[in-house]
Amino acid sequence: MSAGVASELMRTKSLERLNADAEAGEHTLQRTLGPWSLIGLGIGAVIGAGLFSLTGIAAAEHAGPAVVISFAIAAIGCAFAGMCYSELAGMIPVAGSAYTYTYATMGEFVAWIIGWDLVLEYAVGAATVSVSWSKYVTRFLHEFGIDLPASLVHSPFETYQLADGSMGHGLVNLPAIVIICATSALLMIGIRESARVNAIVVAIKLAVVAAVIGVGIFYVKRQNYVPFIPENTGTFGEYGWSGIMRAAGVVFFAYIGFDAVSTAAQEAKNPQRNMMIGILGSLAICTVIYILFAGVLTGLVRYDAMRGDAAPVNTAIAQTPFPWLTSLVTLGIIAGFSTVILVLLLGQSRVFYTMSQDRLLPALFSRIHPTWKTPYRSNLFFMVFTGALGGFLPISQLGHMTSIGTLLAFVLVCLGVIILRRTQPAAERAYRTPLVPLVPILGILSCGAMMVSLDGETWIRLVVWLAIGLVIYFAWSRHHSRIGREA
Repeated sequence: MSAGVASELMRTKSLERLNADAEAGEHTLQRTLGPWSLIGLGIGAVIGAGLFSLTGIAAAEHAGPAVVISFAIAAIGCAFAGMCYSELAGMIPVAGSAYTYTYATMGEFVAWIIGWDLVLEYAVGAATVSVSWSKYVTRFLHEFGIDLPASLVHSPFETYQLADGSMGHGLVNLPAIVIICATSALLMIGIRESARVNAIVVAIKLAVVAAVIGVGIFYVKRQNYVPFIPENTGTFGEYGWSGIMRAAGVVFFAYIGFDAVSTAAQEAKNPQRNMMIGILGSLAICTVIYILFAGVLTGLVRYDAMRGDAAPVNTAIAQTPFPWLTSLVTLGIIAGFSTVILVLLLGQSRVFYTMSQDRLLPALFSRIHPTWKTPYRSNLFFMVFTGALGGFLPISQLGHMTSIGTLLAFVLVCLGVIILRRTQPAAERAYRTPLVPLVPILGILSCGAMMVSLDGETWIRLVVWLAIGLVIYFAWSRHHSRIGREA
């Protein structure tokens, strides 16, 4: 590689340039989000069905009642990355999250890689969640005697059993497309409106979780907490402290998503203050909810009785005299999925918008609607792309792509804090990550360990996607780069 090409790949955008570009132009993103709106977005992205599924799995297979400790350990790992995100989001209150931070610290090439990675992360994540949303909505409607045609709730690659015992093939997962289109339309109409709807749905699902905790706590059996830390079986990860650590790795993925809050930095009022509150505040609230929920669940049902249980929360509810809570839990899961989809599509469009502003992607994706003040073309593009994934592909097995993409972003953000502390030591920082470089290094190590634990197929999919991105970068993006053409 020639020295000229190498210098192009490492070209960075200054903090001054990033902040100036964010406010330039006739039509810019509107700063309307306060701290509570940002906290709501964080809770909307983090509290999903993982609360109702991962808790039982981690307790039954790894930690027993000590799964509450696992949630605390996982939260500490997320907090390392969250503190780094808070510092950079305050310094660089621009849409784009890890992509933007990487552009300022490690250069255009690495920024392209993480931006391209985030596009896939959010797309696959939103599409995967839409498929699960479809299944729960279908089940919820069935409880009220409403049955949707089976061919319209399965993708063409899925089969289902007919009444006569024969097998049928799906045509399209229509509910998955409907929720993607509905949330995309909401995001196009305006960020203020999106935040309000998100706040309402978050309130619904928190009320459901509070009902389960508030009712269930009166039927907890103390003997279910004994032993609190089951003795290790002789195999690493099966109970004991090694089981607690293994469970922390499992439940870690229930936390990821708070990074999407940073993609809305350009739409936050007083981002230097509010981004830190939004990121760390939502993480703290979600941690308390997870620990309380895990404590009640393992108190209602003995941990080893949840092994192989596909619906441990329903089993726990059966220990109370309130069976109607089962339907309420389903409603909570549907609400949880809805806000996760909303925040993932928000983050996706903002990353794409920012990459388009930098001319690493076509300029049409950075056009702001004159009335709505949103990157509506990015929203429209991903409504079609993500809707097609959710409606026509069996993509549930791609869920780990969301995890590996998020963890890679965490690693680069932590590294970015270390770099900016050295290259821009005098820059104004409304929030400073404590104990630098120790905290960022701990964030890199913990997130890197999680990445290594993922299966080989997930790594292969990531490498293939990044290879496609490299072809696009070297064939088109590098030659159209805004700072490259201005140099």
